[in-house]
Amino acid sequence: MPMDHFDEALGLIKSNLNKVKIPGGGDRIYKDECVYSFDTPESEHGLYVCLNTFFGLGKDHVLGHVAATSSVLYLHIRRRSEPIEVRDSPESKRPTRLAIGVEGGFSGRAEPTCRYVDTHTVAVITLDGREFHVPYDSNSDLFPDKLHRSVAAVVESQSANLREEVAAWDGEHREESVHARNLTQLDNGVKIPPSGWKCEQCELTSNLWLNLSSAQILCGRRYYDGSGGNNHALDEYQRSKQHPLAVKLGTVTGDGADVFSYAEDAMVLDPLLRQHLAHWGVNMAAMERTDRTMTELEIDANSRIGEWDVIQESGKALVPLSGPGYTGITNIGNSCYLASLLQVVLSIPQIGEEYLRRRPAFLKAAATNPPGDFNCQMAKLSDGLLSGRYSVGVKGDNQGGRDKGISPRMFKSLIGRGHPEFSTNRQQDVQEFFLHLVTRWEREAHKAGFDPAECFKFEVEERVECSVSHRVKYTQRNDNILSVPVLLEAVTNGDQLAAFTKKKMEVEAAGGRLEPGDVVRPRIPLVDCVAAFARPVEIRDFYSSAIKRRTTALATTKLLTFPDYLVVHAKKFTVGADWAPVKLDVALDAPDSLDAEALGLRGRGLQPGEEVLPEGVNQSVFVNEELVGQLVEMGFPREGCRKAVYYTRNQGVEPAMGWVLEHMGDSDFGEPLNLPGAPVAPIITVNEEAVSVITAMGFSRSQAIQALKATAGNPERAADWIFSHLDDINEVTNDQSAAVTRRRDGPGVYTLKAFISHMGTSTLCGHYVAHILREGRWVIYNDDKVALSEDPPRGLAYMYLYERVK
Repeated sequence: MPMDHFDEALGLIKSNLNKVKIPGGGDRIYKDECVYSFDTPESEHGLYVCLNTFFGLGKDHVLGHVAATSSVLYLHIRRRSEPIEVRDSPESKRPTRLAIGVEGGFSGRAEPTCRYVDTHTVAVITLDGREFHVPYDSNSDLFPDKLHRSVAAVVESQSANLREEVAAWDGEHREESVHARNLTQLDNGVKIPPSGWKCEQCELTSNLWLNLSSAQILCGRRYYDGSGGNNHALDEYQRSKQHPLAVKLGTVTGDGADVFSYAEDAMVLDPLLRQHLAHWGVNMAAMERTDRTMTELEIDANSRIGEWDVIQESGKALVPLSGPGYTGITNIGNSCYLASLLQVVLSIPQIGEEYLRRRPAFLKAAATNPPGDFNCQMAKLSDGLLSGRYSVGVKGDNQGGRDKGISPRMFKSLIGRGHPEFSTNRQQDVQEFFLHLVTRWEREAHKAGFDPAECFKFEVEERVECSVSHRVKYTQRNDNILSVPVLLEAVTNGDQLAAFTKKKMEVEAAGGRLEPGDVVRPRIPLVDCVAAFARPVEIRDFYSSAIKRRTTALATTKLLTFPDYLVVHAKKFTVGADWAPVKLDVALDAPDSLDAEALGLRGRGLQPGEEVLPEGVNQSVFVNEELVGQLVEMGFPREGCRKAVYYTRNQGVEPAMGWVLEHMGDSDFGEPLNLPGAPVAPIITVNEEAVSVITAMGFSRSQAIQALKATAGNPERAADWIFSHLDDINEVTNDQSAAVTRRRDGPGVYTLKAFISHMGTSTLCGHYVAHILREGRWVIYNDDKVALSEDPPRGLAYMYLYERVK
């Protein structure tokens, strides 16, 4: 730098020192990534960190920040890489831990091949666009003390490290049982021998559990594939509701053992296990392992299913892709559910391209707090994925491109803020995250000027017919996802499945095991599952206002309108014989074209000759308390169980249990059920400004008022309340036409555009991968790997996106 420029830079530093801040413990410092784009210190022009707001800024955005804030002093960071020795890849090793991305677990990202070195300068940027860089030296006396302290605090501050390895999912993490330290142990004189055990109620000699309170030895649960035990240990606990802790015999060693809590329904830690076993004469130090641990069984289940290789198209020479629309998303720790969904929804022109079009306005409006502005971060994501600037020069391997992609840390932090699940680093259900994202879009619609979720929304018609009078009642509601049952009775490959089952039994009887590639799954046509959505369902204990007593009724659900994009959610997770959630290991034959009209999904409203049920006692108020009691006995909160029975219309324990599993993570799951027609609470005055906020989302004034009264006037909670109580609201609204916002409509003929697959035995673990049809070819999006798909595994998908045929 010429001396005159150097002197001018120092002069500007001193004259603007009053705008320099020294970050404190509560300040967030964005030094890894631009708040408006995905530029980083590794980008061509590095990253500028404002010494007043501590926002990170890319080259394209720093001058705008100067104009908006008058801040001219920045810490400029450049990062270069240096190669390091690469160890043997863990991807070739068989998993030994129930984890992803950690040593011994299922393969995640490749090991780092380089380390990073940062260079710092103090950048002075004037309003007219001139830029001066002064090399920063912490020992230099050129800079004022305040600047030294500000820069040092930024450099040394904790921040999300761009090159930090994935925060791995560890399925082996267990919490201490709440019953362990105060466990009651009977003094019945029983002593457990070191071997020769068998179940007290059957002849099983493996998968045996010793109850730590009673010393009973009983067999474990029966698994979904018929293996395992006979449920005797679980049945005994459900019968007695006593003695919650049991240890798996055969896993006891001097280092520990598998301990399960029936009361907590989880594998747990028992810090007093040595003492508890000694009470029954068991010396842990002398025990040897003779049975597989639960972790090993889970790893084996995930490996045997074979989904991991099929869904990720492992072993295929995938051709990496780059450019606009072909940018990957770095896994930042159990974020594959978020990555796969963002790739799919932003591939829709009405969403991704619309955010790009509005991006300049969104960025300008967010100048005071870009990391906390939802529309700004959505526009940032759209630019990151669709511009192609972050997927240039991809180098491939046999698993597709491993470009760095973009890292959506700011968006993940923002979208999950305040949510009990999405704010954590745990794996999540992509279907639940889709609903959460739709809710957030709707909240921001008035501010954004458009509702991205509009292209998914449709009107649902629910028709109820009294079985005695044959009079009918029609109600309408809005929805944005078509959840369909998986029809096991519609299997099309019964002969092959029977042959496979026989072969499997023979191989396992001989002590062997089939390879994942040999697995034959039940094949079920997706069109049959979609058609089943409109299948009539019997309602028991239905109060008919026509005959003024309870009887049965038939309920039919259809679509009054068809959206531009139809999201089909296959309900692959169900309830097993022991009421534990299990995944249906099936393959769905998903067609390229889907004609929802031909499948009978179109609702027609009140038909000539139909008579409407007269107004009377609200037939939905009744809740079968007997069903509620059965659910409560399983350990769920009573109010949550009442909701489950109410919303499944008293159809039985199994539908209600399915509702519980789907909604038990809701923030209001355990709150009291407010039944329409129930005694009215004291009058609550609502704020007109809050009513305006809710009605701006497309809801009627009566809906807004009812929701605000139910949530003590809180607009954010009111919006959530509306989405989870649409049935209630629609039934008690006097003007039903006002209760349902009219949606876009058109022919119900669709083509498959994308699907999201899940691998693993639970939505709360495993991995998600997206496949999207782009430019006439299928593309796999597996976190940061984007490649041409050779064999799209549409049969193993969990969610499908169908686009209306234009």
